[in-house]
Amino acid sequence: MKKIIAFLLVLCLYSSITWSQKKSKQKTDINNKVSELLTKMSIEEKIGQMTQITFGNFEEKGKPGIISFEKLNEGIQNYHIGSILNIPNPYAPNKERWNEIMTTINEASKKTRMKIPVLYGIDAVHGSSYTQGATLFPHQIGMAATFNTEIVKKGAEISAYETRASSIPWVFSPDLDLPRNPSWSRIWESFGEDVYLSSKMGVAMIAGFEGENVGSKYHVASCMKHFIGYGSTTTGKDRTPSIIPERVLRQFDLPIYEAAINAGAKSIMISSGEINGTPVHASNYLITEVLKKELGFEGVVVTDWKDIIYLHTRHKVAETNRDAVRISVMAGIDMSMVPEDYSFYTDLLDLVNKGEVPMSRIDDAVSRILKMKMELNLFENTVANLKDYPKFGSQEFIDAAYNAAKESITLLKNKHTILPLNKNEKILVTGPTANSMMSLNGGWTYTWQGENTDKIATDKFTILEALQHKVGTANILYTKGADLLLENEIEINKAVELAKDVSKIIICLGEKNYTETPGDISNLFISASQIKLAQALSKLNKPIILVLNEGRPRLISDFEDKMDAIIQCYLPGNEGGRALVDILYGDVNPSGRLPYNYPRYPNSLEKYNRKYTESLGDEEQNNDAKYERSYHPQFEFGTGLSYTNFTYTNLQIDKTEIFSTDNVTVTVDVKNTGTRAGKEAVLLYLSDIYASITPEVKSLKRFEKIDLSPNESKTVRFTLNQKDLEFVNNDLKWISEKGTFKIQIANLSREFLLK
Repeated sequence: MKKIIAFLLVLCLYSSITWSQKKSKQKTDINNKVSELLTKMSIEEKIGQMTQITFGNFEEKGKPGIISFEKLNEGIQNYHIGSILNIPNPYAPNKERWNEIMTTINEASKKTRMKIPVLYGIDAVHGSSYTQGATLFPHQIGMAATFNTEIVKKGAEISAYETRASSIPWVFSPDLDLPRNPSWSRIWESFGEDVYLSSKMGVAMIAGFEGENVGSKYHVASCMKHFIGYGSTTTGKDRTPSIIPERVLRQFDLPIYEAAINAGAKSIMISSGEINGTPVHASNYLITEVLKKELGFEGVVVTDWKDIIYLHTRHKVAETNRDAVRISVMAGIDMSMVPEDYSFYTDLLDLVNKGEVPMSRIDDAVSRILKMKMELNLFENTVANLKDYPKFGSQEFIDAAYNAAKESITLLKNKHTILPLNKNEKILVTGPTANSMMSLNGGWTYTWQGENTDKIATDKFTILEALQHKVGTANILYTKGADLLLENEIEINKAVELAKDVSKIIICLGEKNYTETPGDISNLFISASQIKLAQALSKLNKPIILVLNEGRPRLISDFEDKMDAIIQCYLPGNEGGRALVDILYGDVNPSGRLPYNYPRYPNSLEKYNRKYTESLGDEEQNNDAKYERSYHPQFEFGTGLSYTNFTYTNLQIDKTEIFSTDNVTVTVDVKNTGTRAGKEAVLLYLSDIYASITPEVKSLKRFEKIDLSPNESKTVRFTLNQKDLEFVNNDLKWISEKGTFKIQIANLSREFLLK
């Protein structure tokens, strides 16, 4: 037996070495080809490679979605553009139409002198969401709520498969922003407020997108975004300034990108915001010194939409567009998402010809772009053979999206175990999100803002339709009850009257579909029209189940105490209605956990990993006045209930004293003490009790999702290393300091000493 094990170990080692050597040779070959190609290219051809234009520029005037061959040839032949993005108007085509479009673009690029293929990029952010018929998953905030990296990886694999079936090799995903203000309009595109969770989910997503071979016809190049600090605006509104000390940026934001770079992400998109008065697109320090040199990023650095132009028109750090081009390219930008004209091309060409931008900077940028095109095998083929993608939109893929949705949906409250429901009882369903596919999917769904989802996803179930399909129409009464924004007394009265004839009420509340600046809000409370509906129904003294269908945590403290059960759906995608209903009736046991703190009040937006001064206890206040609780979220990060019970016991650590080279092994026993099978995300938090930089109350360091049958137990094992004990000091160095650390899992804790 020992000989067999030894043989297998040697075989694995040999395979690993062989694979590593093969990858090294492939990299050398590509670098040599890129160098050779560069020597043959003109300045104009090189600058064209750095230029990205939106598809709408190539459409016939007055004919949405129809390619103008004259405009396309102008872009590819005259301006030598290297990349195109976005969808044809008016909304996402099917894969067959994508095939036609990419064939046309490919044929045009073959007529150029160098025959360099065009790199097409798309916002495939929750599945291949710009292709009709593709499988749509929960958005990233919901995927984070699964606390299951395998689900995230699988979702990205399917997205890559279906995006490649659309002949598109590049996706602008994952979003690795770390939102600090819950009103921000893109929090749902992120993995939430925790560094470790975001890092692990980002790595899993990149692995799913790129696989072992990004050049495979079933994988795509990922584009992590938006480097860096984009989700931290002081106002909570999109593309407004952030104030972030570099120490904070390095401890909380940078590690997420570092993990993604180490995972092999091929490209990165720069933040549209500014940090401490410097737009990130203009920051040589952040893009070149930190990203490219310090983190060793060798991939393509692309701007966001129009952000070089905005250095001149919005940020006002460049007197002219030409200045903006010079500043951004010298900062380290490789490709400009211009995207509606050729100003970047003409200005950069002039700058190079006049010696204001050196050829070395151009060659570096173009080398990165050509390298990614070669890694994607675009020089061999850019158009998919549709016969190679029989699983596109298949039941297998739909089941995976459903599974992701059911593990993401989070039960926040279940007073008197009102859930699960009985299939024989009569239910009123009401609320503005109850019968809307737009509400289940949000933005980046078939269009930028997702406004056409109900028109396109007609074969999918809304929440109402899923309920009716589950238990029949006789036991499901429905009225809209309220608009998302406008108050309607007639509808509210109708809902109240219908509610008198049912045993329970399901009220579905949330937000409009949105992303980016159109999603900016000035009031974090859920809309007044919805509050009024909830309060009117609560006066009937009938059990109410509140279903939240929202991209960010809209405040519900005005009526939360009157709700008997609360479920957070986030934006669960096309299969979210079915998944929710299966949870409501107990066919699925909920297992999601909140990936952010759900605030109670608009002036109390602390994160779970707050500082101690943000959560003082009553015993720490003076006795000469009455104080409000300083930390009192509606629901804390990690909250998530189940229909069964899990008991944690026997938390053990293998050492109570360690030195700077030691790891700590942690074990805990988890038992399902209820009557239903269920999944449980086991979360390990670490607290540094005293430190020279004020420590966090706790921070997530490990998690694992387990599946337990009734009365089944499992021992969960984690290993903490020295990196887990470190923080960034005022000298911007990662350090750990001697002292006591506390490990916490559920209601158990243990301490150890770093000597």
